[in-house]
Amino acid sequence: MTPILCFDLETIPDAAGLRRLESFDSSLADAEGVAAVQAARMESHGNDFLPQYLQRVWVVGCAFRDEEGFRVRCLGDSHGASDEEESARIRSFFKVIEKHTPQLVSWNGSGFDLPVLHHRAMIHGVSAPRYWEQGDDDRDFKYNNYLSRYHHRHCDLMDVVSGYQNRAFAPLDGLARLCGFAGKLGEDGSKVWQSFLEGRDESVRAYCETDVVNTYLLFSRFRLIRGEWSEKFYQAELQLVRESLEKMVGDATSPLKGEHWKRYLAAAPALHR
Repeated sequence: MTPILCFDLETIPDAAGLRRLESFDSSLADAEGVAAVQAARMESHGNDFLPQYLQRVWVVGCAFRDEEGFRVRCLGDSHGASDEEESARIRSFFKVIEKHTPQLVSWNGSGFDLPVLHHRAMIHGVSAPRYWEQGDDDRDFKYNNYLSRYHHRHCDLMDVVSGYQNRAFAPLDGLARLCGFAGKLGEDGSKVWQSFLEGRDESVRAYCETDVVNTYLLFSRFRLIRGEWSEKFYQAELQLVRESLEKMVGDATSPLKGEHWKRYLAAAPALHR
């Protein structure tokens, strides 16, 4: 089978980059400087969210499905956000692609996550020839590569199920819950910067992991409705995901020792036995 890699980023404002660009007074601390930049952007754009190239990759959540089973984890051995730690996370992500050539699956990955990775990879000089391949060295990529919006080597599921119409975009949390999955469990991606400032990295990593599981389960439902999977196969896949998450409850190596999976399973009726 072709491996499936569902991914999601949690990002924070690139305070060091903003300082390098002289976007705020050098006398300000990072938190104060970012607040000043966000306030200016709110006034000029109506929201305080910084563009992709000024988003530092703090967490990369991955759900990986191959012949060996279903696994969920966040990439990187450290929880900080220095240049070296960010670069290591980005390299780890593209290394998975270099090794396995998986199908990438995301929710708004074309609109946000991949452009962030593109910009940050350029900033750090991260090479990823397999990802950028468009058929020059491997003809299989000429009509199915990671970069084209309408190719399937990367499936931005939000984009696909909306019929590529921005006005029809649905939030991951809402659609996941309507399909019987747990959704975001009350968490909010807009609070990630505050969580970073408060040192709550474990809760953000747990939140990111639940997002990629939501994405994988919605992708599984998509494979059912397009006729790729039978109802029996689909139910077997849900069972595999449930059993995989159950095994991670109490795992000391998992964020929050896997307690988020207990909450997730309790809130996902489609995964109940």
